[in-house]
Amino acid sequence: MANHKSALKRMRQSEKRRLRNRQVVSHMRSSIKKFQLAAEEGTSPETLLESLQRVSVIIDKAASKGVIHRNNASRKISRLTRMCNRVGKTEVAQA
Repeated sequence: MANHKSALKRMRQSEKRRLRNRQVVSHMRSSIKKFQLAAEEGTSPETLLESLQRVSVIIDKAASKGVIHRNNASRKISRLTRMCNRVGKTEVAQA
C-alpha cells in the first residue's frame, strides 16, 4: 500500500485508466467479433465494407489513445481487410 500523497494519487489515476482501457479493448474486441461473424455468414460485400470501416475506426481510436500499439492496430486492420477481400472474391466467383 502506498504511503506518500503522490503515490496515492498515482494509484487512483492508474485505476481510472485501467478501467477506461478495459472498456476500450472490450468494445474493440466485440466489434471485431461481430465483423468476423458477418464475414463467415456470407454477408454482402457492400455491408462488409461498411462494417470494416466502422471497425477500423474503433481500432484506430484505441491505438491513438495508447491502449494498443499502432503496429498492433495496423496488423488487426490488415487481417480484417484481407478477410473482407476473400469473402468478396468468393461472392463474385459464386455469382
